[in-house]
Amino acid sequence: MRYDSVMFTRAIVRPPAPNFSRGLSSAGLGAPDYERALEQHEAYCAGLRQCGLRIIALAPDENYPDSTFVEDAAILTDRCAVLTRPGAPSRAGEVASMRQALTEFFPDLNTIEAPGTVDGGDVCEAGSHFFIGLSERTNEAGAQQLTVLLERFGYTCSSVDIRSESSLLHLKSGIAYLGDNRLVVTETFASRAELASYDRFVVNDAEAYAANCVSINDYVLVAAGYPLFTQKLRELGYQTIALEMSEFQKMDGGLSCLSLRF
Repeated sequence: MRYDSVMFTRAIVRPPAPNFSRGLSSAGLGAPDYERALEQHEAYCAGLRQCGLRIIALAPDENYPDSTFVEDAAILTDRCAVLTRPGAPSRAGEVASMRQALTEFFPDLNTIEAPGTVDGGDVCEAGSHFFIGLSERTNEAGAQQLTVLLERFGYTCSSVDIRSESSLLHLKSGIAYLGDNRLVVTETFASRAELASYDRFVVNDAEAYAANCVSINDYVLVAAGYPLFTQKLRELGYQTIALEMSEFQKMDGGLSCLSLRF
């Protein structure tokens, strides 16, 4: 349970399009199997429902092969919503359809403007504080704009520079917030001064992909195939839902990328 967070009730998702394999990837794990990706996405949605969420499913969009990773197009909080400006030019058009989807729930949408870039995968909400990753996709101008926007709504923010970490596409590839002042972190982040005020649950390098877990209400979604991490979560008292993520991992994606929870 995220003791310092509101309960989530909804999630926006978008199934992968048939040309999913044409998206951006540096994983080097081969091309994803589309039918298997659809099955894994359906199981992911079932996991969200098990957490108590109502699913808002957007149509697959072949114009943007990466658009199944909806988290990168917006940042949603219980006080505001921010449309991002993705750092990869090929993903810029994803924001327009996300604007349409969010207007019903957030009439006053905030936006990141040029020259700023922000991917939602670089933004980790930890209670009332936001960690903003500086990466190949999120630049200083974007991080500064996001900080100003979020501080307007009473949040605090700090930046975490990951540009020297070649194994990390986004900040949330290496950290996740479980609530109650506890962060899951890879060994890369274990001694980072920016995270020193949090209790850190360190995932060993062999299971580093598992650090991209998602705390939703009474559950933690975890990638299947990482038994040490999952067992430790259970020992700490968390209820886990394990989900196969192999086809999304091939496209640099993780559990948090596939939905916007609010």
